[in-house]
Amino acid sequence: MEPSASADTGFLRQLVFGLSQNLLDPSRDYLFESRLNGLLRDHGMTCLNELVECLKRGRNPALEHAIAEAMTINETSFFRDGRPFDVLRDELLPRLIEARRRTRRLRFWSAACSTGQEAYSLAILLRESFPALTGWEICIEGTDISAEVVERAQKGVYHRLEMDRGLPARMVARYFEPVGEDWVVRPEIRSMCHFRQANLCAVAPPFKSADERFDLIFLRNVMLYFSQETRKALLAGMHRLLPRDGILFLGSTEQPADPSLWIPVLTGGTCYYRPR
Repeated sequence: MEPSASADTGFLRQLVFGLSQNLLDPSRDYLFESRLNGLLRDHGMTCLNELVECLKRGRNPALEHAIAEAMTINETSFFRDGRPFDVLRDELLPRLIEARRRTRRLRFWSAACSTGQEAYSLAILLRESFPALTGWEICIEGTDISAEVVERAQKGVYHRLEMDRGLPARMVARYFEPVGEDWVVRPEIRSMCHFRQANLCAVAPPFKSADERFDLIFLRNVMLYFSQETRKALLAGMHRLLPRDGILFLGSTEQPADPSLWIPVLTGGTCYYRPR
């Protein structure tokens, strides 16, 4: 790589880290070309050097955030890695429902929700397996740093290829409506889910008060490119948002940065965490 190109990607790596705490390895610098190509075109630019020079001339918060969003990984699918959902259905949700029988209220958070499949999978699981929850207050919050994927999650419209990843045919017929070549989440499932743009690592996190606590948090495959310090701060915030019987799911290869805060529970071929 030419020295000037290396300096440009180094500048962009620092910008992305400052906004999202996404720690990009220099070996992945080639991703800047592919992921920022559309952004360059939209701003009448032809190369990364033009983009960097524009940013150096003066602050452009909208452009900076667009770059950070473009470099975010948004891999997801319905019922991704099905084991956590199996454990929820067979073990964890029955216990939570019994424990919340008096308040008749359950709150869930899909952190880094991407295009919404994780949140909608949870809503479908609740509707499919726990009909007794009819009349309960069920809230599934989905947040993501990318405004583009949040907009897609809010619309609940998915292509056939996305539907084929993780959804059995009976669920497609029961919980989605065909619109042209796409499928739209039915209103009774969409009404359970609320999506908004939020940065998990911002100074003011999306949820922080005691009355915003959650019974379950999905934070799966989010921290792979975070520094140890960022992971520790993020998980400390999650700890404050869970009651003693709350549940945290991380990605299959992820572990808490501060094990003293969490009790790991191995079951059903997966692992979840309880706050100490």
